[in-house]
Amino acid sequence: MQLLQLQHVDDAALAREAAAGLLRAQAQVAPKLFYDALGARLFSAITELDEYYPTRTEAAIFARHGAAIAAEALRIAGPAPPLIDLGAGDCAKAARLFPLLRPGRYVAVDIAVEFLREALLRLQAAHPGLAMLGVGLDFSQRLVLAPHITGDAPALVFYPGSSLGNFAPDDALRLLREARALARGGALLIGIDLVKPRAVLEAAYDDALGVTAAFNLNVLRNLNRRLGADFEPRQWRHVAFYDAMHARIEMHLEAREALAVRWRGGDERRFAAGERIHTENSHKWTPEGFAALLREAGFSSPAHWCDERRWFSVFLAAA
Repeated sequence: MQLLQLQHVDDAALAREAAAGLLRAQAQVAPKLFYDALGARLFSAITELDEYYPTRTEAAIFARHGAAIAAEALRIAGPAPPLIDLGAGDCAKAARLFPLLRPGRYVAVDIAVEFLREALLRLQAAHPGLAMLGVGLDFSQRLVLAPHITGDAPALVFYPGSSLGNFAPDDALRLLREARALARGGALLIGIDLVKPRAVLEAAYDDALGVTAAFNLNVLRNLNRRLGADFEPRQWRHVAFYDAMHARIEMHLEAREALAVRWRGGDERRFAAGERIHTENSHKWTPEGFAALLREAGFSSPAHWCDERRWFSVFLAAA
């Protein structure tokens, strides 16, 4: 197992980006700041919650249709394709597909490098014969991997969990185009969350145990570390709601009282009681709408498999 840090975190640049977001008329934070080591573990806990249906629904689709999905993926990409796992996290989703896909090599890409290292060490022990490579990369900026990383064969790019929903529409299109270039004649296998009743969506992002709230609030701890800021998480509360007009969940942190936050360099931002920091969007699609987006990105022959309630889809498209 190898681990490459392709993009070293420029702490100064990230701090400037974070500060600029806080100083906007509508304060905002990039979702990538969720994923320090603690944030990555909190997200793993979220996937175990009763309310958070995407992970288990996607898993059920693969359990029911996995053989058919794998057969079609291998028909397009060829036998033993490199499997490129975007936002790999704990690598568990990709690992469950190894028996069906039998990849020639496994490339796990994630921004949380130390969390990825631990996951790959465990996975390599379970699959000693499979070449594995971890890549530390913030692909929210640009998704490009050198050929020596992925190998010469057409690749199968795997992006589960509907994480594409965190991107604004133009950025999602850009990422899909870069994924197509990365697959080089192979295919994209991607999980997509579908439009569904508001109550189901809002519960998934505001669970009864407060794990999602802790995940959201942890961004303040990360800002304190990166900016030298003095956020006090107890002064904030987690807010999540569905915006039907834009077909997206929005997550915010709302000030419980009037307060001021200061950070390194002497900058500060004053917040009125009830004022919010926008931390995340999670866009939802219809199957027809997402198939059209794939075609716009240059993919062909998109096919998809849904659960019985049509809450989630797994799409496969030729690059």
